[in-house]
Amino acid sequence: MHPVLTVLGECLIDLVAAAEGDRTDDVRGFIAHPGGSPLNIAVGLSRLGHPTALMARLSNDAFGRILRDHATGNGLDLTASASAEEPSTLAVVSVDEQGKAAYDFYVTATADWQWSPAELDAMPAGTSLLHTGSLAAWTQPGAELIGRLCARLYGENRVLLSYDPNVRPRLMGGHDAALPLVERSVASAHVVKASDEDVQWLYPDSPIPAVAQRWLELGAHLVVITQGPDGATAFRASGEPIHRPGRSISLVDTVGAGDAFMSGLLSTLVGVGVSDPSQLGRLDDEELVARLLDRAILVSALTCERAGANPPSQAEVERVGAG
Repeated sequence: MHPVLTVLGECLIDLVAAAEGDRTDDVRGFIAHPGGSPLNIAVGLSRLGHPTALMARLSNDAFGRILRDHATGNGLDLTASASAEEPSTLAVVSVDEQGKAAYDFYVTATADWQWSPAELDAMPAGTSLLHTGSLAAWTQPGAELIGRLCARLYGENRVLLSYDPNVRPRLMGGHDAALPLVERSVASAHVVKASDEDVQWLYPDSPIPAVAQRWLELGAHLVVITQGPDGATAFRASGEPIHRPGRSISLVDTVGAGDAFMSGLLSTLVGVGVSDPSQLGRLDDEELVARLLDRAILVSALTCERAGANPPSQAEVERVGAG
């Protein structure tokens, strides 16, 4: 029986500008795409062959129906998702000439943050891994309840917990407000992934190894820092950091790249048998950790070679990985 992977967090609509021809200054409208880091990660896990449940608050509006159709069309179990009367969250996406994405969010009083204790108690039975992070982990009022859930599960030591802060400075209320929320989540996670840009914003005066060490001391067992085209580095409580280089790709854009990396990391972690906290000792194996990074980098690279948050299937990963 395959372990059940559950992803908890926001589902939102990315509004991508539709420009005339190749002109980026002549926007003729916006195209609605399903998005949000947790949704992207859940879809990525499902495409990589894992039974995946999504815990989200899905609006009953037209955008919410798009999100629901996208989730079910990608094989996600929505049994633990709540039906919400509040509107869907929106993000206006801008992609620069280098393919890098920037976001402007519309989040006030939207569906994703209004969690109730009863809704969070609906986590699917048999969940062996729970991933949280992104906006839902630090946007109130729901963030407080999500934080309590993760702290309880971490203390029970039965479910493997992963976390990605997915920093969005414009939404986090400033550095001083954001840092305690992020560190609280780190302290309730076994696996933490962040980008180098996330770390630099959260800890502007600290080098990445020092931040990774702090997160390990807070309670994480594996900290992975992505470095864009330069690959990723893993830090553990024992042993030296392990760095793996990026892959040479034909970049289209970076939309969903970090989420695809997270999907690849968790997929490989579960695939090698680290699907609950009792197996975390296996992370002492340097070759195993290098394998985690290599596959996560590959999954992210494939996503960057096509437009939008469109993670690859298991067959695509195997085909390229064997090449």
